Amino acid sequence: MILVLEIYIKKLKNNNLILKEFLDNAFNLKSHLMEYLSIRECDLEGFLANAKMNLANSHPGDTLNEVSDFYTEIVGDRHVADLAAWHITSSDYIADTLKLQQRFSRGLVLDFGGGIGTHALANAMSSKVEHIFFVDINQTNRNFVKYRAKKLGVEKKITFCKTIQDTQLLKFDTIVCLDVLEHLADPASQIITFNEIMDSNSIALLNWYFYKGDNNEYPFHIDDSQIIEKFFETLQSNFLEVFHPIHITTRAYKKVR
Repeated sequence: MILVLEIYIKKLKNNNLILKEFLDNAFNLKSHLMEYLSIRECDLEGFLANAKMNLANSHPGDTLNEVSDFYTEIVGDRHVADLAAWHITSSDYIADTLKLQQRFSRGLVLDFGGGIGTHALANAMSSKVEHIFFVDINQTNRNFVKYRAKKLGVEKKITFCKTIQDTQLLKFDTIVCLDVLEHLADPASQIITFNEIMDSNSIALLNWYFYKGDNNEYPFHIDDSQIIEKFFETLQSNFLEVFHPIHITTRAYKKVR
């Protein structure tokens, strides 16, 4: 009994330290940005302040043939800047998603559309997680997270992939897919793929925001009513929601048996 309690306390301290480090400096995000993108400290705040507008303005609108083209060919460093600004200015919310991740993440983890790597890096610091497959179609994102992982000493726990097929479609214990589904042309198809690479004990952490904004500030989000309805029909027929007490939009799911 004493040994079990000691292990629990050790895990709790580790989780608290991970959250504290994120809330203190977002895992050294600003210094990583300056070093990786060769930005002077005096220019960093302006770079981050204009990030969302610069990313939205780069979207070609209805002339875009494929959603993936926007993230592979057009955005460049602007997506890194936008994500960094969001993670810094919304640190309390992001910290809650990390708490949720700590609650469920274990074993082999798929981080799908992992962006600047906050959740993959936090998972890599967890003793419950064996290995993470970080998937992101944007090469700048992958390279930046690889750089960050090496700086933080967790690079051996992360494999970097461009597509989910590059993971060889292994069976994952945990799937993390945050702020991604609304960017996909067919989000229903994506969660069917998730279902196929989960077993009965796996957990998927998902959220979505199918909305382009009041002033089209998110032109890269899907808001087609038929696509959204298909997504929810697929979600409800393939997954069962698992309750958690954290007051955030991210939800936990297991397969319907």
